[in-house]
Amino acid sequence: MRAAVANNLAVVAAAITVLLWASSFVVIRFAGETFSPGALTVTRLAVGSAVLVVIALRYRRPLPRGKGLALVIGYGLVWFAGYTVLLNWAEQHLDAGTAALLVNFAPILVAVFAGLFLGEGFPRQLVIGILVAFSGVLLIALGGSGGSNNDKLGIILGLITAVLYAVGVLMQKVALRTVDAVTATWVGCLAGFLATLPFAPKAVSELSEASAGAIAAVIFLGVGPTAIAFLTWAYALSRTDAGKMAATTLAVPAIAIVLSWIFLGEVPTLLGLIGGAMALAGVAISRRRSRVRPQSPEPAVTS
Repeated sequence: MRAAVANNLAVVAAAITVLLWASSFVVIRFAGETFSPGALTVTRLAVGSAVLVVIALRYRRPLPRGKGLALVIGYGLVWFAGYTVLLNWAEQHLDAGTAALLVNFAPILVAVFAGLFLGEGFPRQLVIGILVAFSGVLLIALGGSGGSNNDKLGIILGLITAVLYAVGVLMQKVALRTVDAVTATWVGCLAGFLATLPFAPKAVSELSEASAGAIAAVIFLGVGPTAIAFLTWAYALSRTDAGKMAATTLAVPAIAIVLSWIFLGEVPTLLGLIGGAMALAGVAISRRRSRVRPQSPEPAVTS
């Protein structure tokens, strides 16, 4: 009973993460018209760190040490800092849907390396789900996602962010073996914030000239896709395989395309819509629990 409840909570946490991360691609695209990549990152992480520190004070968990601390700081630098700066930069050259598409090449990398090096193997439903979802992602790529200003630099940056994303997930998964989800998240976010402090003067300058809407967008990025989404992600990741969790995020491009259509007017193509539906279906397949066949009792040994 407890295992079923924990599994359901992990699914809910993963769904919250996916929705918030999908929305972040649209909000970054909007905020990128006002803020430079570094300034947007340091401001977002400042807000996220403030929220996470308040939550950490409520839980009062001990700080990690040794290897655990090194892994948390490492994934904070790779994911919170490096990934976020490059994603912000990429979205100045890509529409929101295409950016989400390129970044979500990472789940394939995570599933492969988690299967090879973290002992998770390659469950049939996970492999099938990833293949279906990634086929949908390829359809999105072929059909386009509504943007017309994509260029080679944006594509290169998007692929680099995918690699950083995958590295961050794998480092975090190992760290979560000894560090609780709340501590791993707030320490990682704080490490990323400190690493991006050189962008702070530029951020102060741009904030002084930003509109209320742009400032609200940055605050949303700090509270939602950073503080809340990374907490729910860490919670779910600590309770399931890295490959399965990463496969779940293959739904992000589909949701991001719909949101960019609604809020940014980036109209998807028919292939993009079909691909989005396939991506969601593949995620559903990868999240299904395998049926365990009951083993026949072994014959009694008589003497």
